[in-house]
Amino acid sequence: MQAPGVQVYDDARLGQVGVRLLTPENTNLFEGSFSLMHCAVQGDTLYRGVYAVVLFPVSQPDRFISLRYTDTNDRNEKEREIGIIDDLKVFSQEAQDMVRKSMAKHYFERRIIRIHKIENRFGLLFFKVETTRGKLDFVMPWRGDRAEDYGSSGKVLLDAFDNRYIIPDLSELPEADRDLLASFIYW
Repeated sequence: MQAPGVQVYDDARLGQVGVRLLTPENTNLFEGSFSLMHCAVQGDTLYRGVYAVVLFPVSQPDRFISLRYTDTNDRNEKEREIGIIDDLKVFSQEAQDMVRKSMAKHYFERRIIRIHKIENRFGLLFFKVETTRGKLDFVMPWRGDRAEDYGSSGKVLLDAFDNRYIIPDLSELPEADRDLLASFIYW
């Protein structure tokens, strides 16, 4: 089963560089003991305590997801990659939910629905915003690398602690909020 618009890759070529594609046909994701995600890969072993890392969290939040585990057989307990999910949407809803739950533990993000105030002091922007979880304040360094495009019409703001504040579509903000943001974030 291939989702529309999903590119098919040459598995042999990916294998040469050490990338394994995880698909619903070769991968079984399930909840195991202690509510941890486990991953069984066909022709391989069972991986316990698996977690997900998004390779392109801003531009491709449901694609290119690396499943990883901590190798307890390595005395340094190194993080190891199991493989890459090209498109999460081709997996069952249950598997998608498990992977998204794992990602939510590793990526702290809030969705901004209003911008009440922005102040520039000492090269820092002090925000007073309303999010889907209520009102809050955060501080963001005033630099070009702290605001990124999100899709075709949104922005991601990275605060001083690398927490992500997402505005999925700037046009959904009231005009006064858009103007306030544009007076500081104009790139």
